[in-house]
Amino acid sequence: MNKSRLHKLAGGFAIGFGGSLYLLNKAWYSKETGTSFHFYNDMDHWNQIDKSGHFWSAFQQSRLGVDMLLWSGMDRIQSIWIGGMLGVVLQAPIEVFDGFSDDYGASWSDFGFNMAGSTFLIAQQLAWNEIRIMPKYSFHTTAYAPLRPQTFGKSLPEQMLKDYNGQSYWLSFNLSAFLPHDSNYPKWLNIATGYAASQMVYGSPRDNNNYGYTAYRRFFISPDINLQNIKTSSKFLKKTFYILSAFRIPMPAIELNSKMQVKFHPLYY
Repeated sequence: MNKSRLHKLAGGFAIGFGGSLYLLNKAWYSKETGTSFHFYNDMDHWNQIDKSGHFWSAFQQSRLGVDMLLWSGMDRIQSIWIGGMLGVVLQAPIEVFDGFSDDYGASWSDFGFNMAGSTFLIAQQLAWNEIRIMPKYSFHTTAYAPLRPQTFGKSLPEQMLKDYNGQSYWLSFNLSAFLPHDSNYPKWLNIATGYAASQMVYGSPRDNNNYGYTAYRRFFISPDINLQNIKTSSKFLKKTFYILSAFRIPMPAIELNSKMQVKFHPLYY
């Protein structure tokens, strides 16, 4: 194990963790009314788009944790188990903030999706020594954000975090990893399935319906680009592709929604 690298990781984690908590509190909770710690069952809110976000965030944080510990020279199995739980650790303060917020509350379902995201990463690393199914995120602006800017955010960065109508979550399947090694299937071409929801102005289904909005679910299938399977000798591009691989590049998509509509999107964000 490279102790110098491990010490750098520990220092970077402490600074990054503290900074992210400050920014999160400023962006999400600074205007909330405080209260005593409590729990709240929000499993039926926002058509579970927020839960999908917890799953995606925990997975990507755990992915980074494993890779950073491997970089430090730690044993592979130790790296998978210790780094793989990073998502749960990093997401825990959100539940604490929620628990002290009058408008929210700590959520067991949020914790469950955090655990599921980290577990999904650990399971793939243990089974395949690689990630073959990558959770991804994409976003587009919507007409709903101006209706409740305090809830959905005013700026683009806030809306990317808060406007669940514009968020889509994907599972991108690296088909080449499941095929024989001599297959001619392009390694950069994945198939992704996606989930989104729309017409959600209020989180609670009852409130949403009372105000005249009917939320509906949206399911997608789309080609996807596996950036990390694009060969390059550039360290900069490798690092860039590593980061961007958590996000879905706009591509054509077929949508089937709960209104029993089938739509084709030439370019879906």
